Amino acid sequence: MRREDANAVINASITLVSRKLPDYVRAAMYDIQVLTPMRKGMLGVERLNGILQQFLNPPDEGKAEKELPQGIFREGDKVMQIKNNYQMEWEVRSRYGIPVEKGAGVFNGDMGIIRQVNLFSEQIEVEFDEGRMVTYGFGQADELELAYAVTIHKSQGSEYPAVVIPLLSGPRMLMSRNLLYTAVTRARQCVCIVGLPETFDAMVDNQVEQRRYSSLDVRIRELAAFGA
Repeated sequence: MRREDANAVINASITLVSRKLPDYVRAAMYDIQVLTPMRKGMLGVERLNGILQQFLNPPDEGKAEKELPQGIFREGDKVMQIKNNYQMEWEVRSRYGIPVEKGAGVFNGDMGIIRQVNLFSEQIEVEFDEGRMVTYGFGQADELELAYAVTIHKSQGSEYPAVVIPLLSGPRMLMSRNLLYTAVTRARQCVCIVGLPETFDAMVDNQVEQRRYSSLDVRIRELAAFGA
C-alpha cells in the first residue's frame, strides 16, 4: 500500500490491524503484528505503540490503568516480556479460577495480554500463551513493554497470522534485504507493506550484512588440538 508520509502509514496500519486483516486471515486483532525496522523515529516502536494503544485499546472507565516510567499499562493491552526471568512464577487456572498447573520462567519475546491492573495491591496480571497467568508488581513492570508494534529484530523466531510492515526510510546499514526477509517470513498467511515501494526496492537491492567476528573457528581448532 503506497503511502508517502508517516501519519498516512500509521492510519493505514491501524485500519489493517483493526478492521481488514482479522477477518481476512480469520484471527483476532491482537494476533496481527506490526513490525518496524527501528525503535526511534516517526515509525519507530516507541511512537507506534503509543498511537496504536490509543486506537486499539483506548482509555475506558471500565479499564484500570497505571502510568509507569516506561508508559501507560492498561487492561487489555498487548505486552511483551523483554528479558529472561527464570524465577518468575506462572499458573494456569481452571474456569473457576483455581490453579491447575504451576511453573516458573517467562522469557524474552513472550507476548501476552494485560488482564488486570490492581491499583490497590500494585500488581499487573498478564495472560501469556496457553493460559499462563503471571503477576508483576509495579516495580517489576520494567520487564514489560507494549507490543502492538515490535522491531523486526525482536520478532525473530516468532510467527503471526499476518504482519503489517511500515516502510518509509532508514539507515542503509539497517534497511537491508536480510531485515526485509526476516520481516516477511514472520507471517503465515498475509504480509502488508505500507509506505514507499522505492524503499522496498532499495532494501531488496541492499545485500549488506553485518558480519560477526567471533573467532569461533580459532577456538574450535584450539580445543581440537588440546583434545588430541
